Amino acid sequence: QVQLVESGGGLVQPGGSLRLSCVVSGNAIGIKAMNWYRQAPGKQRVLVARSTNDGGTNYEDSVKGRFTMSRDNAKSTVYLQMNSLTPEDTAVYYCNANGIWRDYWGQGTQVTVSS
Repeated sequence: QVQLVESGGGLVQPGGSLRLSCVVSGNAIGIKAMNWYRQAPGKQRVLVARSTNDGGTNYEDSVKGRFTMSRDNAKSTVYLQMNSLTPEDTAVYYCNANGIWRDYWGQGTQVTVSS
């Protein structure tokens, strides 16, 4: 089992920044990638950023150049640095561990971008 706990969400003004954290615990053997998803009200959950174990990182087009995903393996933590935030970034952000046998999800953290 893998447990994921997100933190770092909150209310921020347009143009501001936030850094989300996801602490990974448990047996992470078989996890091949870590991902950040988001789900806006009334919309489907979508993949925002993906980090594979070979070091590759990919981003959804709307966040390219603004969001940066990183890992600190010593702290078993995955981050999502979000800059130049807009109201369209408002959503619940979820950490996801993509495993060989199954996926794991965190509880989500709310990000609200509003003036």
